[in-house]
Amino acid sequence: MDSPAPLLTPMTIAYYAIAINFVAFAAFGIDKLLAEANARRISEARLLGLALIGGSPGAYAGRRLFRHKTRKQPFSNRLHLIVALQVVAMAALAAWRLSA
Repeated sequence: MDSPAPLLTPMTIAYYAIAINFVAFAAFGIDKLLAEANARRISEARLLGLALIGGSPGAYAGRRLFRHKTRKQPFSNRLHLIVALQVVAMAALAAWRLSA
């Protein structure tokens, strides 16, 4: 009996990264359109949540391209904090893997 293929392969991680960053990027564009239309918006918590689960590059790209949420200091500070935590986590993971 063959064992099942592992879920966390470099390819599945790459697919996840592409997908979550596309979703985060699109969310910023959609929220900008909703803001301009005075419609119900995507919550800041949801936008930050997308960044937290791996969509930080997409969030930054969306902010820049759509010029959205760039002057909101609490939001910007939280986004920067998320990225800083992700960088620290990746550095810790890399250090752990090197020492193993």
